[in-house]
Amino acid sequence: MFEKLFLLVKNNAGKAVMDNPEIPEKYRESVINEASSSIIEVLKGQIESGKLKDLVKFFQFPETYKNPLISSVVNKFASKMNKFYDIDLSSALVTANLLIPPVMYELIKQSKIEEHKEFALSTFLNKINGNKADLSILVHQMMAA
Repeated sequence: MFEKLFLLVKNNAGKAVMDNPEIPEKYRESVINEASSSIIEVLKGQIESGKLKDLVKFFQFPETYKNPLISSVVNKFASKMNKFYDIDLSSALVTANLLIPPVMYELIKQSKIEEHKEFALSTFLNKINGNKADLSILVHQMMAA
């Protein structure tokens, strides 16, 4: 599932990362990996801080571009690019804003497609949570509410 998230990010990374002169070619794959891990870390943080209901709502409604969760991922990813790859913070924010919102929107779309079971919301959240608890019943209850 995490490999599929990486591929989802990579497939959306054209202009933002792969064609970005601010990111040295030798770091581009690593930067894509940082984007993937930023998404996972923020979503995991939501679960661990008891905001599962907000997370479920995020996946139910596509107006995610205005969602603070997107901003959290953008900021985390930009910070990593600045810290680990010495990319100017303002350039890193531009890159993150070009990449993260479309990836998150695509992730939401994928979570609703029956054939993509690894991105089904309950499966996806269970994996992010390290399968520590089965969130399926809780997620389904929240989606029905």
